[in-house]
Amino acid sequence: MSAEGNSAVGEHGVSKRVKAANRKPVKPVKPAKPESRLAMVRRARKINRELAEVFPYAHPELDFRNPFELLVATVLSAQTTDLRVNQTTPALFAKYPTPEDLAAAVPEEVEELIRPTGFFRAKTKSIMGLAAALRDDFGGEVPGRLDDLVKLPGVGRKTAFVVLGNAFGVPGITVDTHFMRLVRRWKWTEQEDPVKIEAEIAEIFPKSEWTMLSHRVIFHGRRICHARKPACGACPITHLCPSYGEGETDPEKARKLLKYEMGGLPGQRLNPPPGYPGRPAPPLGASA
Repeated sequence: MSAEGNSAVGEHGVSKRVKAANRKPVKPVKPAKPESRLAMVRRARKINRELAEVFPYAHPELDFRNPFELLVATVLSAQTTDLRVNQTTPALFAKYPTPEDLAAAVPEEVEELIRPTGFFRAKTKSIMGLAAALRDDFGGEVPGRLDDLVKLPGVGRKTAFVVLGNAFGVPGITVDTHFMRLVRRWKWTEQEDPVKIEAEIAEIFPKSEWTMLSHRVIFHGRRICHARKPACGACPITHLCPSYGEGETDPEKARKLLKYEMGGLPGQRLNPPPGYPGRPAPPLGASA
């Protein structure tokens, strides 16, 4: 299942998104007593439903055409932005379109191609190693099982779930830095370990929601609920957020903090899927 398969937006979806995004933030009432487990689960599921209205076009923000490209791009995305990866991978995949091609490459040439993503020597070792493993152990195909994926060089659970959810349609929770930050702000968990966070969130939502939940939360974290200065005054789910007020609450000032399509700026993909309301990102070296 491609990312594009999840991204079609009809007129009804757009109108709901606009309505949700324009909803005037409401300062939440502090509870008189600690929130029960049942109340937290209900609130969490309501946040998910409302984020689905705000971001009906949520999708993986890495450009890819097949599971191999998504796997390599996800490994390259460590310690950099999806935008920088998307600006870098066209030249990489043009020269090495298959695992066999990449496995047989000259390391120094691969390093030069992926240099913009940072940590290029370690990443070259990882992507060439996983390409060799795919060639030697999986017939040149990306496996669709978690246990197989995490055996590949440079591939952990987060990367594996990105690939499983977006290339194979297998539900998974992607616990990246944005996801970790928001689920803790929303008091869905107090865990700090990604595996423990994954397990606790998995108990709150049905399995069928896991992949899209991940996209929605990450979209919200990148666009509105930022790490250093959340745009609380421009957030459509303040009435459900126990951490309201950690960021800018003035609506005008908060709107200036919005990023990507929410702030009228280009997105992270050079080739965004149908239904994405923002502008495509510029190629490497081009101005926005």
